[in-house]
Amino acid sequence: MLTKILLSALATVTLYAAEVNVYSHRHYPSDEQLFKRFTAKTGIKINLIKAGSDELISRLEKEGKNSPADVLITVDAARLHIAKEKGLLSPLKSAVLEANIPPHLRDKEGYWYALTKRARVFVYNKETFNPAKLSTYEALATPEFKGKILVQSSNNVYNQSLLASLIVHDGETEASKWARGIVANMARKPSGKDIDQIRAVAAGVGDVAIINTYYLGQLVSSKRPSDQAAGEMVAVYFPNQKTTGTHINVSGAGIVKYSKHRTEAQKFIEFLSSPEAQEVFAEVNFEYPVNPKVKASKLLRSWGTFKEDDTELYKLGEHNAQAVKIFDKSGWN
Repeated sequence: MLTKILLSALATVTLYAAEVNVYSHRHYPSDEQLFKRFTAKTGIKINLIKAGSDELISRLEKEGKNSPADVLITVDAARLHIAKEKGLLSPLKSAVLEANIPPHLRDKEGYWYALTKRARVFVYNKETFNPAKLSTYEALATPEFKGKILVQSSNNVYNQSLLASLIVHDGETEASKWARGIVANMARKPSGKDIDQIRAVAAGVGDVAIINTYYLGQLVSSKRPSDQAAGEMVAVYFPNQKTTGTHINVSGAGIVKYSKHRTEAQKFIEFLSSPEAQEVFAEVNFEYPVNPKVKASKLLRSWGTFKEDDTELYKLGEHNAQAVKIFDKSGWN
């Protein structure tokens, strides 16, 4: 009897001794739910450290071989590419991940895999602006939109990746012209986050804002009546449907180079790509699932389907430094 009790206690200790140390930039309720589900399903404990992407990358560089981190989760394909280029990640070969995540949404050598998608779209005031005037990202830089554009600072990683995608499609010269054209067309100096650009469109500060879709989802589902009202005043437009497709960006994960719990880390990333986890990302945080088997949330589907830019996302990272230089020269603060 005593032997059985000791064996049972040992099994319990073994079950919960497994762990994954996660460095994450994400800060959403969806993630908290998923971490708890993963632990309940596998017995693997999640130890979480949250900080900004650049801060986490810097921390991994300083810690080197002594880093306790097993998994890096960050937003923006360029940041994932930078972590790879700095030698902070380890390649992962996984049949599960390759089945769940399309090729253009993962690193070609397996250093990182996308977990969620965000489309970078236009929103406009339904009552005051005619969407027939909209077409492409490139067209927003023409004189027709002078004084009408609302957008975040060039320090925003999503703007940097959008510009990087224009470099890929149109070349550096045209991308530079675009950046200067947007600066000339701004309704005000860049201020606030994407969600603030939506509020500004609703308030009549400008006519068109460039935003990531999930921010509108957060606004519409807010408990604040003023935010709900602002969200209802705007509509979504998916640019470049007749050309390259709407630009998308991702949040993603990779196994840290010196991970001490590699098997557990792989199980964790595979779980986050599963239909169960993808549905939580979609329903709770209004992000597009990367797993083709999972539908977008009802709210996102209400905005319509769209052709997405299928540029391999590692290219956004390759052109990030170039994009930052163009922004600096353009005067996009």
